[in-house]
Amino acid sequence: MVINTNITAQNSAMNLAGSTSRLDQSLARLSSGSKITSPADDPAGLAESIGLGSSANRTGAASTNVTNAISFSQTQDGFLGQIGAALDRMSELSIAAQDVTKSTSDRADYQAEFSTLQAYVTNAGSQTFNGVSLFSSTSLAVTTDGNGGTFSMTAVDLTNSAYTSATANTVSIATTSGASSALSLVKAAITQLATDRANLGANVSRLTYTNEQLGILQNNLNAAKSEITDVDVAQESTQFAKFQILVQAGTSMLAQANQIPQSVLKLLQ
Repeated sequence: MVINTNITAQNSAMNLAGSTSRLDQSLARLSSGSKITSPADDPAGLAESIGLGSSANRTGAASTNVTNAISFSQTQDGFLGQIGAALDRMSELSIAAQDVTKSTSDRADYQAEFSTLQAYVTNAGSQTFNGVSLFSSTSLAVTTDGNGGTFSMTAVDLTNSAYTSATANTVSIATTSGASSALSLVKAAITQLATDRANLGANVSRLTYTNEQLGILQNNLNAAKSEITDVDVAQESTQFAKFQILVQAGTSMLAQANQIPQSVLKLLQ
């Protein structure tokens, strides 16, 4: 028997310290909801989770870009729908002005409405979406993934000759011959409009599929990160209960181990 060195107590203290450390770690995980409360818990997992989180955030940003691009294209189509209605009316006026039973005054009335519609179509070409021109000859490159990939939306240009020819100041339906020429120009503009709206539809369709893909990818990235970082509460609460009992038992056993040297007193009596 020795007094100065109590190996039993030292072992008990070491075991108690280990259980206390694991209890503290389990408590930190349950309170934070994360399995990694310190880089030392899982260095490789932490590094992987950082990469996955960053990818998920970039994917989310790309999804926002695509959503905005869809709104941009839908706004374009809204204007083109109204322009189409204006061109349809212009074609009707062109036909009506060719009626030989109409007087010069009648044609002048048609011309007044025709000119107003021409101005409407021309004015639409200067419209913007958040400061960005809706109708330009330059295609817009939309970021479609977290790595900076892009998709160039087909541009809609209202300065296209098919439109400008129909809206030029020289176009007039004040005479039957002028109305006939105007009709040909308006019909060409309607044909161009049909092509432009089809292209817009293709843009929206592509961007919609891309946005759905980005949503799926972001969910999967977040799920993968969750597997690494998020604590399983049921499992961790079981560990917490285990180490709580071990700390209590270790504390009790350490107290008992500290009593062992007192048996030496019996030898000295």
